[in-house]
Amino acid sequence: MIDFEGWSCPVPLRDTPNVVAGHGGGGAMSADLVRHLLIPGYGDAGGTADRDCAVVEAGGARLAFTTDAYVVQPMFFPGGSIGDLAVNGTVNDLAMAGATPLYLSAAFILEEGTPLADLGRITAAMGAAATAAGVRLVTGDTKVVGNGNGDGVYLTTSGVGVVADGVEIEPRRATVGDAVLVSGDLGRHGVAVLSCREGLEFGTTVASDTAPLHGLVAAMLATGADLHVLRDPTRGGLAAALNEIAATARVGVELTERDLPVPDGVADACHLLGLDPLQVANEGRLVAFVRPDQAGDVLAAMRAHPYGTGARRIGTCVAGHPGMVVARTALGGTRVISMPIGEQLPRIC
Repeated sequence: MIDFEGWSCPVPLRDTPNVVAGHGGGGAMSADLVRHLLIPGYGDAGGTADRDCAVVEAGGARLAFTTDAYVVQPMFFPGGSIGDLAVNGTVNDLAMAGATPLYLSAAFILEEGTPLADLGRITAAMGAAATAAGVRLVTGDTKVVGNGNGDGVYLTTSGVGVVADGVEIEPRRATVGDAVLVSGDLGRHGVAVLSCREGLEFGTTVASDTAPLHGLVAAMLATGADLHVLRDPTRGGLAAALNEIAATARVGVELTERDLPVPDGVADACHLLGLDPLQVANEGRLVAFVRPDQAGDVLAAMRAHPYGTGARRIGTCVAGHPGMVVARTALGGTRVISMPIGEQLPRIC
C-alpha cells in the first residue's frame, strides 16, 4: 500500500524567487532557468540553449562536447545504476548530434559515510558501460562532503566525440512534412526508479531502458538519409523533447495517440499515480525527425539494430499550431501534449 503522507508537489509555481526541485526537471522551469538566468549570466562567453550537445570546430575537426550531472535516487534500480546511467547518458547526448563518442570524464561528489562497496559497484558499472560503448574514461575528480550534506554519490560526466562532415543534426532543422519516429517503448526508466522507492510496488518489475545509442544512430546515418533532428527524451520525457523541438523550429507536431508505445507496466504505474507516461523519463530511447520519403529506410535500419527493434512512426511535423504538440485520439479529436512545468518524478537521473 502506498503511503502518500509527507509527499510534496514537485511542480511549484514558476515565479518562485528561489531554486526549487522543478528547476531540475527538464521542463518549462528548467528552460526558464537556463534561458533567462544562466545563459544571460555568461554574457559573451555563453552559447545557446537549444540542444544538449555543442558542436565546435577545432584543428580542422568537428568536435561534439557535452556534460551532464546525475543525482538519481536510489543509486541502484532495476536495469541499471547511477554508474551506467551516467556513461550512457553522456554517450547519448553526443550521439544526438550524430557524433562518434570517444572520451569521457567523471567527477564524483561523495557523501561522508557512503559505503565503499557501493562506490565500487558504481565504478564497475561505469567501466562496463564504457567498454560496451567503446569509449574511455580518461580524467575526473573526487570531492567529499560531510555526512548529511549530500545523498550518497553525485556524479558528473563530460564527453567528447567527432562529427563527420556533412552531418547536420539540430532542432532548428525540423521541417513541415517530416516523419516523427521513436526507437522503442516509453517511460520505463522513470517507472523503474520510482518502483525502488519506499512503499512503491506495482506488482511487476519494470526495468530501466538505459543503453548507449550511438550505434543505432550510426545505422540510421548509414542509410544515407538526411536526419534533421535527433533527441533522447530523458527528463520531461517525450513531451518535453517534442515541445522543445517544435518551439525551436517553429513548427507543429501531430502525433497519433494509438501509435505511442507505452508498455503495460508503465501505463499501469502512471494510471495509479496520476502521471502522464509521455512526461516520464527514458534513458535508452531516441526520437527522430526525417524526410517522409526516407522514413521507411530509416525505420528498417532502426529495427535491425538491438536498440531499435521497437521503432515506429508516431507522428508528423505540420505547419499548423507552430510550437505546439498535439495528439490525435482514437475518437478523431485532438489533445494538446503540453510541456511539463517542473518534474513529475524527482531524482530520476
